[in-house]
Amino acid sequence: MKFVDYMQLHQQRVNKALTALLPPETLAPTDLHQAMHYTIAAGGKRVRALLVYATGQAFAADLQVLDTVAAAVEFVHAYSLIHDDLPAMDDDDLRRGQPSCHKAFNEAVAILAGDALQSLAFAVLANISDTLLPAEYRAKMVYILAQAIGSQGMAGGQAYDLAAEGQSTIDYSQLIKIHNYKTGALIAASVCLGALAGRCDDQQKLDDLDQFAKNIGLAFQIRDDILDIESTTEMLGKQQGADLALQKATYPALLGLDESKRQAQALYEQAFDILDNIAGDFTHLKSLAGFIINREQ
Repeated sequence: MKFVDYMQLHQQRVNKALTALLPPETLAPTDLHQAMHYTIAAGGKRVRALLVYATGQAFAADLQVLDTVAAAVEFVHAYSLIHDDLPAMDDDDLRRGQPSCHKAFNEAVAILAGDALQSLAFAVLANISDTLLPAEYRAKMVYILAQAIGSQGMAGGQAYDLAAEGQSTIDYSQLIKIHNYKTGALIAASVCLGALAGRCDDQQKLDDLDQFAKNIGLAFQIRDDILDIESTTEMLGKQQGADLALQKATYPALLGLDESKRQAQALYEQAFDILDNIAGDFTHLKSLAGFIINREQ
């Protein structure tokens, strides 16, 4: 199967799972549920879900389990986008080519929709049946996802990112820390959750996959920073040049465009080397890494 077909197939799978797991829009409080559906229906590349599928399938995970796990990480990602766009955060009016949640509804509803999506992610993970996945693996998943989005993960990364706005003294190690937390933590969790869905209990493999994911997470963020300069608002689905306008700490601002591209390529190659040393068929995971480094939006 060509990788583009693989992507489309699994994007469709997770979209179906997301819709099935969301509370109905007609269920009270309707404005909250409509805002949740609005954000999820906007789509996106579903990269984190694809990481779950590609890793899980390398460990022969049950597809029904992977559908739920992939949906959980996408619920978390959607919550993070809603909150990132808020006026108190990145103050962005456009997301995935349409008005941000707080513009389509209002700020209070958007905050609550993000909160509800986050809690729903943990509910669906915990609710996977024992017959499909033993409780010990589900408990590990809940812990890993919680760690990935807390103060030492995504939330902490956002705090560091906000503190770094307009700062001219930030160095490369600080920039890596911001993005290992803000972007890399959830990407690494997606890979780990995929392996756990396949009942992987080999700690060395899990550690190697974590390092692979951290490399890919940084490459993903560098590519994002490059696209903020080189792409268009129409292609990105969000305001082009927003990072520059907010004086964000970015790789091109610190290293320049050419060096940023070299760094992304080096991280991609290192990620490949890691996978080559792990027993198993990681064809789809390698293809996904290539998509991340070469994407245009």
